[in-house]
Amino acid sequence: MGRSRRTIPEELLLLALDPTTGTTAQPQSLDLGLAGAQLVELALAGRIAPDGDRIAVVMARPTGDPTLDSALELLRRRGSPVRAVHWIGGPRLGLRQTYLTHLERCGMVHAVAGQMCGVLPTTRYQATETAISREIRARLDNAIRTGVPPDPRTAALAALAHAVGLGKHLYPGNEGRSSRSRLRDLIRHDPMGGLVAHAVMDVQNGVAAQPRRSQAPGAGAVRQPASRATADAAGAPGQSRHGGHSRMARVGAR
Repeated sequence: MGRSRRTIPEELLLLALDPTTGTTAQPQSLDLGLAGAQLVELALAGRIAPDGDRIAVVMARPTGDPTLDSALELLRRRGSPVRAVHWIGGPRLGLRQTYLTHLERCGMVHAVAGQMCGVLPTTRYQATETAISREIRARLDNAIRTGVPPDPRTAALAALAHAVGLGKHLYPGNEGRSSRSRLRDLIRHDPMGGLVAHAVMDVQNGVAAQPRRSQAPGAGAVRQPASRATADAAGAPGQSRHGGHSRMARVGAR
């Protein structure tokens, strides 16, 4: 897979960056979304495919992206299809930071050092290539406003944006309510994106341990992010429960 095209994890992170504060919206649920976005990107690259509510490796050849290839190798080592909720809910230490560092190396964000309460060191990230962020946002806006089914990449990005609760970050206030509702509805247009987005929301809602009812990915009622059950849900993050060290924690390592 060539590096001329931005990956869905990179685009999701750029969408989540607040241009004013330099912080990421919905940071905890965003971590789940990035893990899910890796699955979608690997599926689009022909490396994995859905098998019911599980993920199966269909081609183990590396993509050329170190972070994606780490995830692909871990999936391959499982030896059998893994449930999407178990994969997304597993610990992945440093995944968000890995992608922020990558975007900084590519010149798309700029790290700004600071302090919290005058003591604790902090790092904010300001987008430098604003044209790229505008192009990503324009694709979502176009899909929302025209009603034309989007391409699989845009549909998956929209599904993940809804799943991690970016709706009110992208389309705030009462005036953004209809756009948030249409963003949610775009989850139906990509089977893999729908499967992963539902898995992200399942982890946030604490139902990862329960088998899902058999249904086509993306079919049926569209679930909401954890904190709200209305059409304009923002999806406050829920923390996935995990303990100890796991080899999945190395997915964020380059």
